[in-house]
Parts: sequence; structure tokens; C-alpha cells
Amino acid sequence: MLAACALLVLISGCKDNKIDKMVDQMVSTKVIAHRGYWKCEGSAQNSISSLRNAHKAGVYGSEFDVQITADSVLIVNHDNDFKGHVINLTHYKVIQDSLLSNGEKLPTLEEYLAAGKKLKGLLLVLELKPVKDNPALEQYAVEKCVEMVKKMGLGKRVDYISFSLEACKRFAALMPKASVAYLGGYYMPIELLEIGINGFDYHYNEVLMNPFWVDEARNYNMTSNVWTVNDSLLVETLLVGNPTFLTTDNPEEVMLQIQALKERVRERF
Repeated sequence: MLAACALLVLISGCKDNKIDKMVDQMVSTKVIAHRGYWKCEGSAQNSISSLRNAHKAGVYGSEFDVQITADSVLIVNHDNDFKGHVINLTHYKVIQDSLLSNGEKLPTLEEYLAAGKKLKGLLLVLELKPVKDNPALEQYAVEKCVEMVKKMGLGKRVDYISFSLEACKRFAALMPKASVAYLGGYYMPIELLEIGINGFDYHYNEVLMNPFWVDEARNYNMTSNVWTVNDSLLVETLLVGNPTFLTTDNPEEVMLQIQALKERVRERF
């Protein structure tokens, strides 16, 4: 009788493990914090504190924006201007002591990556902002980003995204084993793959209009990401397609939704 009970427990445990694996495959979307997890007291978008908050919250990855100054210094900032200075036309020394809204210093990419390196397990999603009217500077920025990532030993922990198709092509050429995703929409997954780009990272409206693109990307072993998804009902809708990533300003809430969906799916087995 004891042996029979032990066997039943073992069988039950194996069944539970099998179900858990099936559920994880069916609901495998991972959360990316948009510009870090900045909706915390004392934080700000693209700040090092927002990066640390993302890690503390347990998200899979944290996205951040990179700009290049006129004298080729890479800094982390979303807008192409900072406190009245157009970054691509401004020398770094002019803005190097400028502060973010939370009082932190405007971070360089080197400082940001150094902080991220200490946060074990966190994927760093580097978005290079296009350099309008200066393609040479943009390509140089791509090369400097890759050089810095390699120098810090972060090659396996950094994904690359951009609204610039040319920047994505160059990232893919320089880092063929890395995940590179185009942000601009319009292109089908197979079209991106044909030019060497192995993922898309599209606004949710683009994905809602073309929901089959998520499956297409999966079939071609490409990544799919949807941004920036903050509405809970929209999150539920998009999770049905099971994209690789979902980028949000509300990472903790979205992670709870994903867990709840997994529990609902598990109940059906």
C-alpha cells in the first residue's frame, strides 16, 4: 500500500510538471519595463534608479534609450533634446552636469551599462534613437554601442532595437547572435528576416491590425515585442497571441496579469 501511494504521488507530480511546462509554453510572454520601472517614488524615466527598480520588481528586461552627442558621447535619454539642447548638435560638456527630474545626473551609456551589469539576470534592451540628417553619425553610434557592450562583457545580455532600419541592419551585422528588432512597423516578419533582422518590436495598434505576425515570427524563430501596453484590457487581448515580449510602464501589474492567465489556463487541464 505504501508503495502504491508513493507511485500515485510520483505519477501526480509528473503530471503536474508536464502541465506546468505546457502552460509555460502557452503563456510565455515576458515583461519588459519601458524606460525602466520609473513609476516609483524618487525615480525618473531612463534613470539608473529606474533600471534598479525594474530588476527589483523581477521583470525579464528593461528598455532604455540611447542618443549620441555632437562629439560622439553616448548618453541615455529619450527625447532628442535635453533642457533646450538638441543632443546630436550639442557637445557633452554642455549637458554633462544636467540633472534628471529626480535629481540624478544624466547618465552616459557607459554608466548605465555598468549599473546594469551588476543586476544579474536582467535583460538590457538598448534602443538607439535615429540621428536625423546624419546617417554617418548614426552608424558610428551603432558601432560605439556594440564596442561598449562587448568591452563590458554584456554581449549575451543586451538586445538592440531602433526605429532606424539601417541601424538595425548594422546591429545585426555586428552582432549576428544578438536579438535585433525593428520598431517602425509596416514590415512583415519575413521581410525583416530577409534583410537580416531577427525580430519586430511594434506598437500595439500594428499588432492588433496584424495579429498573425506574432505567429509568423514564432514560426521563423524570430522575436516579437509589443509596445507600450499599459491598459489592462489591452494586455489581456495581446496576451492571447503570446508574443515573446510585452513592453509596459506598469510591469508589476502586467506580471500579475500573466500569472493570473497561467492559472486560468492550468485550471483547464
